[in-house]
Amino acid sequence: MNDRRKFIKTAIGASVGIFAARHVSGHGFSPYTLPLVKKSQTPRIRFSVIGLNHGHIYSQTTSVIRGGGELVAFHAKEDDLAEEFARRYPQAKRVQTETEILEDTSIQLVVSASIPNERAPLGIRVMEHGKDFMVDKPGITSLTQLAAVRKVQKKTGRIYSILYSERLENKATVKAGELVQAGAIGKVVQTIGMGPHRISLSSRPEWFFDKKYFGGILCDIGSHQFDQFLFFTGSTSGKILSSQVGNVHYPQYKEFEDFGDALVQGNRGTGYIRVDWFTPYGLNTWGDGRLTVLGTDGYIELRKNVDIAGRNGGNHLFLVNQKETQYIDCRDVDLPYGRQLVDDVVNRTETAMTQEHCFLATELTLLAQKNAVKMGKI
Repeated sequence: MNDRRKFIKTAIGASVGIFAARHVSGHGFSPYTLPLVKKSQTPRIRFSVIGLNHGHIYSQTTSVIRGGGELVAFHAKEDDLAEEFARRYPQAKRVQTETEILEDTSIQLVVSASIPNERAPLGIRVMEHGKDFMVDKPGITSLTQLAAVRKVQKKTGRIYSILYSERLENKATVKAGELVQAGAIGKVVQTIGMGPHRISLSSRPEWFFDKKYFGGILCDIGSHQFDQFLFFTGSTSGKILSSQVGNVHYPQYKEFEDFGDALVQGNRGTGYIRVDWFTPYGLNTWGDGRLTVLGTDGYIELRKNVDIAGRNGGNHLFLVNQKETQYIDCRDVDLPYGRQLVDDVVNRTETAMTQEHCFLATELTLLAQKNAVKMGKI
């Protein structure tokens, strides 16, 4: 329990609006320090939460509330995680079993950040009970799970949405999407996504180091980059040209991976992806996340969390095109995902994320992980 408590506390991210409650980083932030969500509208749906094992659950929950959802209940096996969640969201009733949520016909959406390999089976149960499902990444950890989820989603017609926070909950990335869609850099040719993370060993639960639970480094933190590749290139199909993974620095954790990269080709562009657990403690954030989007008439570079030795804070966007070089501060950009997801639950639409995009991003991620060459000692 102590390990889980440390994990959840250190998993609360560097900034709520920027990358709230995101991947484990050792920041020492508490969920109770996050700003309260203002109730600006009458709730449009009722939703509940099952599984609190990653700190992303706070940004997931807040996103739905911000979009018009009423949080009514939650379930967690771990008392310490439940205590912290209840302090953040006192309006939600803690229930003793997930069945109480699944069988409540007034609940339309279930949100989860359970242990990664438990997410797809939970999502299947949710959809079979006639509810939509929004889950933290990785939302699916094997190709077998993906096939099962696809089958049930097609049968039930429910929503299975994976919240890729590096795109959907990052204001600079949202702005970059607007600029690309407006033609600011011409036709996109390539994306380069870098997802470095700080490992903070003492804050991690045991399952964090076992691949059978998190699926591997490309499956886990690499999934963000595959999502961004598809989104920015507009690709509707793709293949993995090469991928590699390795454990080059932590031999004491035999089932862990600390480095991975991949080269992916889509029908409308190409992408390179690199993720690692080597962010040094000298950096003032959990990771110098970067994205470069190359177009035929310019490029965009994002410094999502830090402009090293430069401007304060995160959400930095640099735009270079045929006319100018421009810096854009994205701190005030709207985050539409939660609102769009609630719209989709109500209207049975696909404005937040198409189901095909969700599954294709997952499929490419899992194929890259499965076929990755194992790196030797460096």
